[in-house]
Amino acid sequence: MKVVLIGVGQAGGKVTQSLAQFDYDMGFDAVRGALAVNTARADLQNLDIDTALIGQDRVKGHGVGGDNELGAQIMQENATEVLDELDGRITTEAEAIVVVAGLGGGTGSGGAPMLARELKRIYEKPVYVLGILPGRDEGGLYQANAGRSLKTAAREADSLLLVDNDAWRGSGDSVAAGFERVNDAISQRVGLLFASGEAVEGVGESVVDSSEIINTLRGGGIASIGYASAEASEDAGENVNTITSVTRNALLTSMSLPNAVKADSALLVVAGDPERLSRKGIERARRWVEDQTGSMEVRGGDFPLGSDKVASLVVLSGVERSERVNEFMDRAKEAANSQGATADPDEFTNDELDGLF
Repeated sequence: MKVVLIGVGQAGGKVTQSLAQFDYDMGFDAVRGALAVNTARADLQNLDIDTALIGQDRVKGHGVGGDNELGAQIMQENATEVLDELDGRITTEAEAIVVVAGLGGGTGSGGAPMLARELKRIYEKPVYVLGILPGRDEGGLYQANAGRSLKTAAREADSLLLVDNDAWRGSGDSVAAGFERVNDAISQRVGLLFASGEAVEGVGESVVDSSEIINTLRGGGIASIGYASAEASEDAGENVNTITSVTRNALLTSMSLPNAVKADSALLVVAGDPERLSRKGIERARRWVEDQTGSMEVRGGDFPLGSDKVASLVVLSGVERSERVNEFMDRAKEAANSQGATADPDEFTNDELDGLF
């Protein structure tokens, strides 16, 4: 699946660079362009990908200070400049555009939904937002920002692929180590998802096509992604239970949005050496995902990859009614109230995804 990445804000830029680097290191060639956009000059200086500084007339290159309404305004005012930077990158070869952002800061949480809106206005390709929720320890402003941004991004994008920062951080991690761990986890999971459909090594029996990713996410709303792997036997017949086991681990213990299992649709990608992949195991795992999610729209297939391991990648779409999302929205509402925000009482409820603009 050929994609163009646009990182917005500090976290968005770092994750975009990490995704582009993973894709390059693995030789997938799925990322066809990467750009980081920010209002803070300092956040762009250590990035190796192309960058664009916006809002200089408003904030002089110093960022928006966590004000996501200002972040949205600056993105709207500078949309033409950003789109000009993308000119020539979004070609007919690209199958989707992915806007990447941390949803707690000002530039990312405000700018990403606005940029998604502008991109959808111009391009007919799917526009997805990869959004990262702040951890519980990142402060009330970040929680409140993320609540509003989450709702707006889910409305504006064709799908919001959500990552809960607390899901993949280790309990003993420092802040820096925690962010690095999350970035690595995102790169591996989302990078493999983008690479699906691109037969890198060998020939699979039923290779997942990029259209299956697009169709899985077609319903919109909020999506999540999980991954797990294990050593594989050289005999495919002995890997039937292994495939089921790693699929179970991916769905129940490793999703980017924990405890959100019920979904409208799902995709199962089983990666590994084609000689070690069991068709029976993949189909059994796919039916298990059907049972767990309650969805009759579960696609499945394999991804040929030279490895001694077998891995399962699970994508769930339509998880916005989950307990985990409701729990976060309640936290965001509480944070907004504690800061004296005068938000609409219904703004943070989860039955209507609306919020920032």
